Amino acid sequence: MTTILDPSPVHRPDMEGCDKIFRNFEVNSHTDQVRNTYQLMHTHQTVDFVRRKMEQWCKLDHAQMTMLECLEELNNLVDESDPDVDVPNIYHAFQTAESIREKHPDNDWLQLTGLIHDAGKIMAIWGEPQWCVVGDTFPTGCLPAESVVFRHSTFQDNPDMKDPKFNTKLGMYEENCGLDKVLMSWGHDEYMYRVLKGNNATLPEEALYAIRFHSFYPWHGSGDYDYLCNNKDREMLAWVKEFNKFDLYSKADDLPDIDALKPYYQGLIDKYIPGKLRW
Repeated sequence: MTTILDPSPVHRPDMEGCDKIFRNFEVNSHTDQVRNTYQLMHTHQTVDFVRRKMEQWCKLDHAQMTMLECLEELNNLVDESDPDVDVPNIYHAFQTAESIREKHPDNDWLQLTGLIHDAGKIMAIWGEPQWCVVGDTFPTGCLPAESVVFRHSTFQDNPDMKDPKFNTKLGMYEENCGLDKVLMSWGHDEYMYRVLKGNNATLPEEALYAIRFHSFYPWHGSGDYDYLCNNKDREMLAWVKEFNKFDLYSKADDLPDIDALKPYYQGLIDKYIPGKLRW
């Protein structure tokens, strides 16, 4: 029997003559590495684990640096969960931002969102294993939805799946409780959101949602977990989807001239998240 690894590989629809398929977890030059990352994630990401990581990281006492300094550190990181790219993450940051800038020239906050959305991956530079930093996120404390990547082959050793408090559709949640009350698997999305909130960033709520949930593919990509959402989540979903088009489809072989782009994006950083930040 063939196991479906990802229910929704994505074709790139916005480039003429481009037949590239994104998020194909089954046929890939580094499939074993990607699968191993998700195996570890789905084994160890429990309610208790996430709570401990939030306690560890949300104090924002690990470093003080500017946003651009953080992005430059990501020149040392290649995302082990991403089947589409094998270049340092800083290139993806500028690719995403420039793609948004082309289509949304008047929304500078959305351009900056594209630039910084993965900056939380700095945790991997500081020693966290990538399985609790990168990759698709999912709610802990309840049964994983069908669209979670490797859903049927990687959760068998997760202790929460043997706990009746957590192994049902709602688990520890109430219906329509709102995503703000959901304990997502720990990763760079939640960490970056906490960094922005903790440093009083002036980005709009739409930007904060896109950053906090851009890796939550089972929700914005497959329509799962709506039963945990409230009306605000549903209103913000359109912006998360809009952002995700650029996060996904900006992955390309042509690498941006980062030095040439830095002055423009430094201006946006100075506008919304200036100076040294607590990480």
